[in-house]
Amino acid sequence: MGKKFAVIDIETTGGMPGRDRITEIAILVFDGKKIIDSFQSLINPERSIPPQISRITGITNEMVADAPYFYEIAKQVIEITEDCIFVAHNVRFDYNFIVNEFKSLGYTYSKRKLCTVRLARKAFPGLQSYSLGKLINHFSIDVQSRHRAYDDALAASIILAKALELQSTKKELLKMISDAVQLTAIPKKLHIDTIKSLPMECGVYYFRDDAGNILYIGKSINIYKRIKQHFSSKGSKTEKMFEHVAQIDYEITGSEIVSLLLESSEIKKHQPPINRIQKNAEFPYALGMRTDKSGYKQFYINKMDKIDDSLAFYSSRKSALNHIKRLSESFDLCLKLNNIEKNTQSCFHYTIGKCFGACIGEEPPYMYNERFDMSIDMAKKVFEESMIILEKGRTSEEKTIILIEKGHYRGYSYIDNTIDTSNISMLRKLINQAKFNPEADMIIRAYIDSNEHIRIIQL
Repeated sequence: MGKKFAVIDIETTGGMPGRDRITEIAILVFDGKKIIDSFQSLINPERSIPPQISRITGITNEMVADAPYFYEIAKQVIEITEDCIFVAHNVRFDYNFIVNEFKSLGYTYSKRKLCTVRLARKAFPGLQSYSLGKLINHFSIDVQSRHRAYDDALAASIILAKALELQSTKKELLKMISDAVQLTAIPKKLHIDTIKSLPMECGVYYFRDDAGNILYIGKSINIYKRIKQHFSSKGSKTEKMFEHVAQIDYEITGSEIVSLLLESSEIKKHQPPINRIQKNAEFPYALGMRTDKSGYKQFYINKMDKIDDSLAFYSSRKSALNHIKRLSESFDLCLKLNNIEKNTQSCFHYTIGKCFGACIGEEPPYMYNERFDMSIDMAKKVFEESMIILEKGRTSEEKTIILIEKGHYRGYSYIDNTIDTSNISMLRKLINQAKFNPEADMIIRAYIDSNEHIRIIQL
């Protein structure tokens, strides 16, 4: 299989890594078939062990008084877990304690980790409990001393082995491991403290290389969680991040709508190489409507400065034509009348029954135009009314105002809660004017449609 697992168990003075310390550690290196190396030691926690903890583990203050301190065994922990996946039952507990011990020594300890609780749920579905004690009983694992590091690590390694044995092919085996492994590695140029200091708040974040160049821009309602997800995923985008990301900046926005708007404008402004979407900075084409000499209404495409009452804007003529095609299919409109086809006879939709003959005069204009009028609402990407949207700010002392005027998003600003929001002329002056961005219009329209309790001031 080519993978090694460091199956680890620790005993501690309590359950909080920032406050409590490790009293015992055991590490069993498992190659998928057998244990090939091991290490165990009591550890002086440099603080007293509470009596209730001693009753559970059997480890007393006297037993650890002459034991080595963690820094004395740290090198051995690093060496024996080298090139191994970190495995434990409820892995977050053991992993966080060990990471914290290394952090106190000024060292960043980072490993891919696998939880045998998570693995057991996948491998042995339907059990009433996946606690280590229940699994030991279920599989009749011979354990001499529960809640001691070596025996619990041994039990976890046996559960790991049983789960791996169930997979009949190498592909199934690797998939099971892949599904259960949690990636805790970070880009080699990035310090783990940078990740830990990230806020669990809504905003926009920037990945930069070591020269400060922006590589990627994203948004999230929880910046910390989202960035951890980036480094836990797979694919070429993640590989680029691992290779180049050296700095992370962020801007707190307070509300999701502002993070969406800021992300869109920042991607267009900086054109980060890893971002794949929202890079279109120019929208030269527009959608218009008119009535031909026979009385049929029709959509048409032209340069945006040549259409007075544009319904929507596009970065390319192709995307505009595709939009008209979708509208024609949804409302049984004529491809010929909408300038998609140049036939001298009937359009293709007529031959398959999705056009009722407007292209050859069989359907009268008044009937055709009824469906056309229904399609306009779907076609329209501009706002019919001007408004100010009120959203929460970055703190409880402020709110956000977003201006929609003359059909488009015009910008946003943060204002103090004491400002009178009925003074529209003053609010307009406070807005930070944004560049024309049709995608921002679509973002806001979608946000309004999905948030029925949104606060709006009609202008």
